[in-house]
Amino acid sequence: MAGTLALGIATASTAAFTRVTINRTRTSPSFRTKIRCIGWDPEGILGPPSTGHLARREFQKRLERDADAREDFQRQVQEEKERRRALRESRGVPDTPAKLIEYFLDTEAQELDFEIARMRPRLNDEFFSYLKLELGQLRFAVSKTEDMEDRVIELEALQKALLEGIEAYDKLQRNIVKAKENLTKIFSSKDMKATLLDMVEKNEINKPLLALLDENIAGARKANQKEAAEYMEKLRGAVLKFITV
Repeated sequence: MAGTLALGIATASTAAFTRVTINRTRTSPSFRTKIRCIGWDPEGILGPPSTGHLARREFQKRLERDADAREDFQRQVQEEKERRRALRESRGVPDTPAKLIEYFLDTEAQELDFEIARMRPRLNDEFFSYLKLELGQLRFAVSKTEDMEDRVIELEALQKALLEGIEAYDKLQRNIVKAKENLTKIFSSKDMKATLLDMVEKNEINKPLLALLDENIAGARKANQKEAAEYMEKLRGAVLKFITV
């Protein structure tokens, strides 16, 4: 398989990989003499600084250029989202460990987290046993070719990326489940302050809980549940005082 596999980081705890070709260009430093205005005009020859129509017009042009740049950037972001969505929908789900390996090798770096979550049930002992078997056969082959050596590098990088990604994904799922339990505990508590203090002692006031609370607030706002949103915002303020990690 052509290409080079390189490890990157998709999130703080999840490794991602992609085939990349690096083209290096060498540039030599250049030096220019630049004339700077230092405001020295004792005879008043140059006159007062321009702050009238021309200056305002130049400022307006800069604003327009910035607005165009912002719109162009937003358009590119939206196009990239659509491209990635279309790519996800066009990919068939592999039905064997061998096809799943190729599936991940053809996955873009920024899509790896999504695909790990999507394929998590398939990333089981059977899959990793097959991956290790192919690696072993390649490593201990009597006659090795350059393609075989490249394949070993690719599979080793893939194995590392998937194991780290699975660890991060599983940890995230555990945090989400625990955060839901803790939020239910707070909502059903008769003494919120005492409950929060108890959770502080157990190190249960954390960022996953805050993120889940923010999600609930956004949902309540979207559903026009004003009182519920206001209550949860007050709760968020209380949680924020006790947050640790």
